[in-house]
Amino acid sequence: MEKFRMFFQRFQSSSESVMNGICLLLAAVTVKLYSSLDVSCPCLARYNALYGLGLLLTPPLGLFLCGLLANRQSVVMVEEWRQPTGQRRKDPGIMRYMCSSVLQSALAAPLVWILLALLDGKCFVCAFSSSVDPEKFLDFANMTPSQVQLFLAKVPCKEDELVRDSPARKAVSRYLRCLSQAIGWSITLLLIVVAFLARCLRPCFDQTVFLQRRYWSNYVDLEQKLFDETCCEHARDFAHRCVLHFFASMQSEMRALGLRRDPSGRGPEPPEIPNGLDGGGSRKVHLRAVSSWEQVDRLLSTWYSSKPPLDLVASPGPWACGLNHRAPTVAPGTRLSQHTDV
Repeated sequence: MEKFRMFFQRFQSSSESVMNGICLLLAAVTVKLYSSLDVSCPCLARYNALYGLGLLLTPPLGLFLCGLLANRQSVVMVEEWRQPTGQRRKDPGIMRYMCSSVLQSALAAPLVWILLALLDGKCFVCAFSSSVDPEKFLDFANMTPSQVQLFLAKVPCKEDELVRDSPARKAVSRYLRCLSQAIGWSITLLLIVVAFLARCLRPCFDQTVFLQRRYWSNYVDLEQKLFDETCCEHARDFAHRCVLHFFASMQSEMRALGLRRDPSGRGPEPPEIPNGLDGGGSRKVHLRAVSSWEQVDRLLSTWYSSKPPLDLVASPGPWACGLNHRAPTVAPGTRLSQHTDV
């Protein structure tokens, strides 16, 4: 279970290479799903459009949500947007950059599904067969309006007795399939042109703002990861010290009751607990400093409501008051500019 959790955390990494791998994986899964799909149109005037459009749009919605779940940055973006400003200001540009990055990766698989469905044409024929204008086809001249609507609703079902081997059915189906493929190729060409222009025109603009927003979006993600890892480390150290304190107090009670050694003299002595109780200096001092329930709750609440400013040489500020938290020591001159705060 631990290995699976570590793998899932690596899978949720916001690095560009891993996210590209996720997009390719979802796209491959999309192609496989659609190739195994059996489009069975109900061939009823009231339900054809509902079934066809549902099959065309509902799976992309599910794939889009899967893309958002697989992208760690989507959660980081929402948390950063909802979190109070605290000691650092929020840059809307970073939120826009993260939102753009998340949407680009999450929309890959849905677009693949929609393009495959349009190029195949079955869903489009099922959805819009009842909406075709009968005047475009000469075969409907001798039919009543009710017969025409019934015939058009049966167009996707080529094995139905009403439309089997009918030239009109083939004409309507061919017309809708060509229209679907035309829309699919148009969307494909439009996406290629937009990607080409974005790729070619990006170097023509100033890259300073882009680099700053990319840096701080990565910083927000890494900061949250490091905070979670540090909290896990502190929780483990805190639990370890609590257990040692418990056994130390139990040892004192046993001594007070005269139960240090079995009366027969053959029982083992309880282990001696050292005075340090913390394993010596192996633990980090800044983790051992927070040593009570109230301090931990205040630390977590302060981190959420009032993150420290991005200035490594600034004073610890009010968030460290009462927590016995040591301020980080850095070399002189190490300072982040105030105008680059997240």
